[in-house]
Amino acid sequence: MAPRNPVIATNIYFRNFLNSFLHNESIGGIVLMFCSLVALLCANVPQLGFLHDIWKTDMGFTIGSFSLEMTLEHWINDALMAVFFFVVGLEIKREMMVGELSSIKQAALPILAAVGGMIVPAAIYASFNWSDPESLSGWGIPMATDIAFALGVLSLLGRRAPLGLKVFLTALAIVDDLGAIVVLAIFYPSHALHLDMLIYAAIVVMFLLALNKARVNRPLLYVLPGILLWYFIFQSGIHATISGVILALTIPSKTVINEVRFSVSLKYWLARFREVSNSEVEVLANPAQHHIIHQLHKNVNNINPLMHRFEAELHPWVTFFIMPVFALANAGVELSGGLLQFPVSPVAAGIFFGLLVGKPVGIFLFSWVAVKSGIAKLPGGTKWKQIFALGIIAGIGFTMSIFIDGLAFRNETLVNIGKAAILGTSLVAALLGCVAVYVTSGNGNNNNNK
Repeated sequence: MAPRNPVIATNIYFRNFLNSFLHNESIGGIVLMFCSLVALLCANVPQLGFLHDIWKTDMGFTIGSFSLEMTLEHWINDALMAVFFFVVGLEIKREMMVGELSSIKQAALPILAAVGGMIVPAAIYASFNWSDPESLSGWGIPMATDIAFALGVLSLLGRRAPLGLKVFLTALAIVDDLGAIVVLAIFYPSHALHLDMLIYAAIVVMFLLALNKARVNRPLLYVLPGILLWYFIFQSGIHATISGVILALTIPSKTVINEVRFSVSLKYWLARFREVSNSEVEVLANPAQHHIIHQLHKNVNNINPLMHRFEAELHPWVTFFIMPVFALANAGVELSGGLLQFPVSPVAAGIFFGLLVGKPVGIFLFSWVAVKSGIAKLPGGTKWKQIFALGIIAGIGFTMSIFIDGLAFRNETLVNIGKAAILGTSLVAALLGCVAVYVTSGNGNNNNNK
């Protein structure tokens, strides 16, 4: 066998490395943390203040009598984050169809654990802020878990953390995202509801569902109505990002052709490819081979559901562009004045104890009840003390918590106090959670549920 061309080998290695990099959750968490630190620097170093203020710049467009204008920060939070919610919606849909949430027995533990991890933190926050209606509106802030950060922290432990624990955290965080979406849609509207816009949005959804029913697999035919759906929901009073989740639910999850047809077609076209080969290894100059490659590509697209294609294409964009940009625009908090004063603000105390105490207690308590009642069972190779340790990692709020913080308060001081508390608590939860899982996992080979 002839030795492989070193240039080709290098290109293949680089492509594989880049593909692994772009789909690595832990690296995405590191990028997110770096952007958060940059945002904090820009907000607190006078020489970098212009970078902090750039997010307040008005941007928009006008077409005839139609005009849409917002600040750059609002474009990120209302439009760009709709893409983030779209990918979250696709992940939820996939898990409910073929993943950890696809059966009642599989789904019971992460669902109940997530419910506990939302109810207890919200209750703790409310206990600190019950006397002040303005600050009480932030009860939804400590309910959320940042899946990228949480999985990133857990992945740092490598084999020390059991695989079952990682799968459990993933499923729990996805259910947690679903709960946050419901809370966002119901309790944090952007302005008064407009029924006419909701009706227009419903018409677009019915059109999208009709496309799904007809097995239409063209991405553009979902993207263009999806933009309309975003606009109508944006104008309706429900937060615009919910349009991303609704659009995700309409994306086809079934293949256009079945496995048998795909296998038969693949064998036929590969055989034809060999028949017409002219031994051109690096450059395909044969028109017949070009036609065969086109047919193979068509078959691969037909067997790969549009839902998977959207998720695979958008995931790197969300991880390495949308979430970092969101952090740059939203994590900048001026660490001065009322933020550092004593006694500590009830908002900060509610978020701190809600995330750091409420999350592990809620997740552990509801998991224990689910297992002891026979509704669910612990993941393989995990122990009860690891579930509690995992709950501490789930106290990393960040993305969704900061997002809800910006909607919960109208007072800029409360918004900044909330952001500072989220950033500080998430850092503490990451450090304590990493240590807790490391200590409770022992040598990583103990499978006793003690």
